[in-house]
Amino acid sequence: MVEDLTVTEYSKMDCKNAMVLVGFPSLGLVSSIATNFIVRTLGLKRLAGISSPDFPPYAMVQEGFPMPPVRIYGGDRQCDENGENCEHLIVITAEFLPKMEMHHPMTKLILEWCEENEVETIVTMEGIGSAEADPATIWGVGSNPQMKEMMKKYDVKPMEEGMVRGLSGIMLYEGAARGMNVLTLMGPARMDMPDARGAAKLMEKIAMMLPELDLDTEPLIKEAEELEKRMKGAMETASISSDNSHLYR
Repeated sequence: MVEDLTVTEYSKMDCKNAMVLVGFPSLGLVSSIATNFIVRTLGLKRLAGISSPDFPPYAMVQEGFPMPPVRIYGGDRQCDENGENCEHLIVITAEFLPKMEMHHPMTKLILEWCEENEVETIVTMEGIGSAEADPATIWGVGSNPQMKEMMKKYDVKPMEEGMVRGLSGIMLYEGAARGMNVLTLMGPARMDMPDARGAAKLMEKIAMMLPELDLDTEPLIKEAEELEKRMKGAMETASISSDNSHLYR
């Protein structure tokens, strides 16, 4: 099914040694909220879009420009006074979760794109039930010892036993098999609504990795409200399309 996924490039950027943040909807929409916030806050430019006949039939319009449901953004990071933190930043984000049968093809496409562009590190984000987790703790799973060292550096508690679901889980074990640096961050999130505060807790760790990111929870709450509206619209569009599918046969 990977052949059903199409990548449309809008602009070129040197992605060598880049950090890639991946945010598909998870519990509380924390990953989508966080990645959308980063794109807007840092003013990242459009790099590419991913489309498929199996995606919900809608376009995301930003600044008057239509894009597919899955988008790739990028930007250059400023070096600090020591000449470090110069790597580029890439964000892959979406407001919908692909069908289960699309998870492996989507993961394969993203990993292959990262390999082709010589990406250094991939960070995915997931929400976990707030009733099951300490609200002050961010958990993590790394694909190799280098990512485990990264977790120590940023005080991320390692998950020794458990399960990571969906795209993040596939990306972890496929990344490990390919020798790629993949890290999944997991934070507490509410199940019943977009959880901006849960996203903010994850963002605290991301902000340590990206010191140039100005973390303010108020814009995150507004982002959650906007994202909730967009997701409702996407679900309604998908439902209408399904109800009218007989018209296209």
